[in-house]
Amino acid sequence: MTDDAPTDAPLAADAVISLLIVDDHPVVRDGLRGMFASAPGFTVLGEASNGTEAVAATTALDPDVVLMDLRMPGGGGVDAITELTRRGARAKVLVLTTYDTDSDTLPAIEAGATGYLLKDAPRDELCTAVRAAAEGRTVLSPAVASRLVRAVRAPGNEPLSAREREVLVLVARGTSNREIAHELFISESTVKTHLAHLYAKLGANDRAAAVAKAYERGILGQARP
Repeated sequence: MTDDAPTDAPLAADAVISLLIVDDHPVVRDGLRGMFASAPGFTVLGEASNGTEAVAATTALDPDVVLMDLRMPGGGGVDAITELTRRGARAKVLVLTTYDTDSDTLPAIEAGATGYLLKDAPRDELCTAVRAAAEGRTVLSPAVASRLVRAVRAPGNEPLSAREREVLVLVARGTSNREIAHELFISESTVKTHLAHLYAKLGANDRAAAVAKAYERGILGQARP
């Protein structure tokens, strides 16, 4: 499943997309490298075996897309995505993992991942997803998409992430999206993503309603009279 409203300009049909492959299993990395090496329009700049290495390699190599596993010894994927988002990295992160539980998918998306696919995705689907991610489009496997839809349809049942709370506090102060992005060292599109998650979790339609509900629930201190 891909979002039809890209946030970045579409790539030229002959554009070569650069990749960083992050996975703790050498066999998986070798398989992915071989797959993309044989597919036209892709080049693999490097590999990393954990989240800590992924952040360093992304900073050094500046790939278009990072294929990120989640559960890795020595530094998990969610922490790496969070750090890359904090640094304002240009690379789009496409999670590629065997796990599709709520405890894995939602934190990864909230941390700033552009998409989330399972490792059983067919070769053509994965190539299409990487190109879509490079253009800034959201890419979700059907199973993950269903989980996110259920989460949106049940507002108020999920706690806010630490980053969402930071955004909410700044929203309550009347801070604009541009100013929030500058304050938290993230992009404006990431701010909008956090706001969308906030609205869904709080059952709100706009900034004012989100702040009001947050006060009512004690998320922003004492409820307003």
